Amino acid sequence: MTPAGYREAAGHLQAAYEMSERRACRVLGVDRTSVRYQATRPDDGALRDRLKALAQERRRFGYRRLHVLLRREGHAVNRKRVQRIYRDEQLTVRRRGGRKRAMGTRRPLDLPLAPTSAGRWTSSQTS
Repeated sequence: MTPAGYREAAGHLQAAYEMSERRACRVLGVDRTSVRYQATRPDDGALRDRLKALAQERRRFGYRRLHVLLRREGHAVNRKRVQRIYRDEQLTVRRRGGRKRAMGTRRPLDLPLAPTSAGRWTSSQTS
């Protein structure tokens, strides 16, 4: 179970059974500091918006090249954070188109009529 899950379970025990935090943590077998922990991740809304805009402009760039562009613009951000946001926003490098194939029907293959003396077959149509 994740620490967030333990936090939620401890909160449920406290609310539903009017249990103290100490007892709820003891029942779950969790340290109280992990239940009290509050994440302090900074707000990255502006960074997300800029990353989405760059990914829209540069469709063939992955998160590594977009990270370089963000650093050039002055965003103090590391590659792992850019990768996490890139994955959260479900941005991907757009696939290139496949090779062009011939349209229509082709001439049928020539069928051999009889073997030649050298072990090759002769065809009904010779070019």
